[in-house]
Amino acid sequence: MRTNFLPSALLTAMILSVGGPMACAQEPQPTPSRFQITSTDLAVTYTTLRSTVTPSGNEFWLKGGSIDAAATFRHFGIALNLSGDFASSIAPGVNLDELSAMIGPRYTRRVHTKHESRFFIEVLGGGVRGFDSAFPKSTGFVTRAGGGWDVQLTKHIAIRAIEADYVRSYLPNNGNDTQSHLRLAFGVCYHSGKP
Repeated sequence: MRTNFLPSALLTAMILSVGGPMACAQEPQPTPSRFQITSTDLAVTYTTLRSTVTPSGNEFWLKGGSIDAAATFRHFGIALNLSGDFASSIAPGVNLDELSAMIGPRYTRRVHTKHESRFFIEVLGGGVRGFDSAFPKSTGFVTRAGGGWDVQLTKHIAIRAIEADYVRSYLPNNGNDTQSHLRLAFGVCYHSGKP
């Protein structure tokens, strides 16, 4: 009886020791939350904006830079932009400087190519301050809609190959109190998280 008991006990112990980890491996893994940040971006860009002097209709270009940050929850996220742009002599003796801060939703989509790429579209809104110019009131509201393309160079560094936006600002200008700009931006982006 003793001889039959020992092999049976050893066989049972082996089955339990192998079966336990296998059973644990088959337990379902928790899925990531819908609201978990999957990636973040921080970009520094050179910007240029095409605009028109009111009421003369003369065109000019503002030049400057911006800092752009975004947090993505899968494809959807939130973006923040701080920009400073300037132009000299938009009219005789008149310059223009603008500072703006905007926030809004962004949709990002990865594209698998030789170099990992990300396309994004966004709609932002916020405040703008115009100075060094002739404004009855120097603060107003600004909106921006557009998108861009980032090309990944390394795990964390990407080139912002192009960003194009339509910008509409509402600063008093002794005309229709609105300004429309075509905005182009190029720069470098630091990316963390999923490509």
